[in-house]
Amino acid sequence: MAPTKVLAGARVVLPTGTVDDGRVIVEGARFATTAPGTAETVDASGHWLVPGFVDIHNHGGGGASFASGTAEDVLRGVRTHRAHGTTTLVASAVTGDLDFLARHAGMLAELAQQGDIAGIHFEGPFISPCRKGAHDEQLLRDPDPAEVRKLIDAAHGQARMMTLATELPGGLDSVRLLAEHGVIAAVGHTDATYEQTVQAIDAGATVATHLFNAMPPLGHRAPGPITALLEDERVTVELIDDGTHLHPAALQLAFHHAGRDRVAFITDAMDAAGFGDGRYMLGPMEVEVADGVARLVEGGSIAGSTLTLDRAFKRAVTVDGLPVEDVVAAISANPARLLGLDDRIGSLEPGKDADLVVLDAGFDLVGVMRRGEWVVDPQLG
Repeated sequence: MAPTKVLAGARVVLPTGTVDDGRVIVEGARFATTAPGTAETVDASGHWLVPGFVDIHNHGGGGASFASGTAEDVLRGVRTHRAHGTTTLVASAVTGDLDFLARHAGMLAELAQQGDIAGIHFEGPFISPCRKGAHDEQLLRDPDPAEVRKLIDAAHGQARMMTLATELPGGLDSVRLLAEHGVIAAVGHTDATYEQTVQAIDAGATVATHLFNAMPPLGHRAPGPITALLEDERVTVELIDDGTHLHPAALQLAFHHAGRDRVAFITDAMDAAGFGDGRYMLGPMEVEVADGVARLVEGGSIAGSTLTLDRAFKRAVTVDGLPVEDVVAAISANPARLLGLDDRIGSLEPGKDADLVVLDAGFDLVGVMRRGEWVVDPQLG
């Protein structure tokens, strides 16, 4: 077993707040409370230590697709995001033929069982053609509970979330089915009214898929889904903080109304994340990435993002002015809790997996540890 490591002298963000000149003890693959005299001490002065990031909505990276790629493609994308601090990742599918989605879910389920990913998120095909975004309209369908069950079964216990337009026929019954099977029902790519969204939440929906995006805007006479999702304490709202998907004021609005414990930062990343500009496929749709912004070749809709969570972290602190503790909640603790994994990940606490990110004073990533092993070695003194 590797020697116990003590990372000392850093600003350590704990659930109870930030500790200056703190230390984190890593024994094997977990955090510990005490260190033996033989422990290796690493001077982390001038740095921040925060929990490993948890991304519940991610379609790929490093030139590889989680939605259509092979197992090796998926692992390449996972490695790319790990190098940017995401130590736990849910692989998101996009709208496709139902049989293909079921077969692909079987492959992703094997990777989840091996611990490479934390499960599967089905984004589509049960979404609204009015708010389809970068999904192929010809493959969209109403959320028939029997078809929803087919995908749940195909995931062999690894389905974590499904995004639905819950106002469509079968939507509420599908939400109830998902809740019964322990799968998060997320409201997204929806044209629902305020009242219809309230019904979905009462039926068991607990997440807003990339709030504000692919849903009706907030109106003073037709408040729509945004208001219903923000006001209900049972709902966690996803936010894409890349400077493209959201105006900073919209992000501040979400934090103000939902509070730090009900926000989850996501990437909604596609293949180009951590890779570069060019042409890519998002499911069956061709995407052009220019200056880091992904848009459909036909129609120009935003097609996911090229975001990595280390960039989201830095932007949230340095541009949006959010407290570091709030960003840690949104990027680690809250998504871990949503996945039911907060007994293992999401905070720097003894007994949990030794997943952490080392940031310099300017909030740039310099190190990543996953389960006690350096993915990115910060080369500290």
